[in-house]
Amino acid sequence: MEIGCRTVSWLLLLSVCVWELCCLEATKHTLSAEDSSYCRDGLEVHYPELDIKNCLEIPKGRKLREKISTVWGAPRVLYPKADEKKSYVLMMVDPDAPRRSSPTSAHWRHWLVVDVKGGDLKKGHIHGTTLTEYFPPTPPSNTGFHRYQFMLFKQPPGTTPSLTDKENSSSGKWNLQGFVERCHLGSPVATLQFLTQNYQ
Repeated sequence: MEIGCRTVSWLLLLSVCVWELCCLEATKHTLSAEDSSYCRDGLEVHYPELDIKNCLEIPKGRKLREKISTVWGAPRVLYPKADEKKSYVLMMVDPDAPRRSSPTSAHWRHWLVVDVKGGDLKKGHIHGTTLTEYFPPTPPSNTGFHRYQFMLFKQPPGTTPSLTDKENSSSGKWNLQGFVERCHLGSPVATLQFLTQNYQ
């Protein structure tokens, strides 16, 4: 009888794990064409219990939305195609602050690191000059889903991008395109995003 109960318990546990994995995978297919097409060129973001390699919506299961907002720190960011001889600029922004239908505070800068070595990126290590410390996704209540976008740029040789005093004073209403143009970054070499909403 004890063996039978153990078998049933293991089967139930296995069923739950499979169901959660299916839910995580399935969320990629519920995104709009616009949101699904944002991710390109192999950028990966790894949190302790969540690996993001494609555009997806963070599922409700396993308290993932709560953990990504209140528990986990900066993720590992991996770019297998990185050129070891180049340096990169990594940024994470919320283009939907305070809500997607009225993004009056966009872009909200959540993370900005420059001088990231290509060799480190290939290993998933972000060592560089941090211009904006990592701030986790914290979408306000009743504002729906927010996109959190990661962008990776090649850093022009001999340059060190920096923020102006005005940009340093606030992370909100950041002129992302202005920064890109001022620092001559061009188009991102890889992009990735996930969607999440307030967990409460």
